[in-house]
Amino acid sequence: MNDTTLPVNEIFHSLQGEGYNTGTAAVFLRLSGCNLRCRFCDTDHQHANHLPLSQITRIINQWPDAPLLVLTGGEPALWINNRIIDTLKRDTHKTIAIETNGTRPLPDGIDWVTLSPKSAFPGGDLQPVVLDRCDELKVVYTGQDLSQYDHIKAAHHFLQPCYTGDPAQRQLNIDDTIRAVMANPRWRLSLQTHRILQIP
Repeated sequence: MNDTTLPVNEIFHSLQGEGYNTGTAAVFLRLSGCNLRCRFCDTDHQHANHLPLSQITRIINQWPDAPLLVLTGGEPALWINNRIIDTLKRDTHKTIAIETNGTRPLPDGIDWVTLSPKSAFPGGDLQPVVLDRCDELKVVYTGQDLSQYDHIKAAHHFLQPCYTGDPAQRQLNIDDTIRAVMANPRWRLSLQTHRILQIP
């Protein structure tokens, strides 16, 4: 069987910067390409190196002590399947996490699902969210009605202020998110600590 290739944007070792696993050492496999066009996206989807899965696992294994492998994007669910997940688990011995917009079904074997629906935003509403359960629901918050997420079953709920290059608007988003969490205590505040600490 030919070695599967994936459109790799970057592979890097860092700390998980947001959500439930904040502060955990991880290897990030960022895949290029997305089926949405959110204006605040921080990934260059035009840049991709199509690497064979065997090479990807060798790169990941440069950091054998990192317990977590995070599949992110773009939208990683566009490219993965059961065999890819099985190979990553077998060959890296890491816990497999995914950050997804929820518009595609997920293969079996993923250990931690972070669902971050973008349907509340222009460009993020191009495809419907099909996932209705996850380990962690992480919503980028700009003041939208939170009841639209009530049908999603999640063990953990996070609101994250929408990041913008405008410092004044960024602070307004933070203030609004804090107020929303205080008014809706099943949600917890998630901050992008990697931005605060200026790490990858």
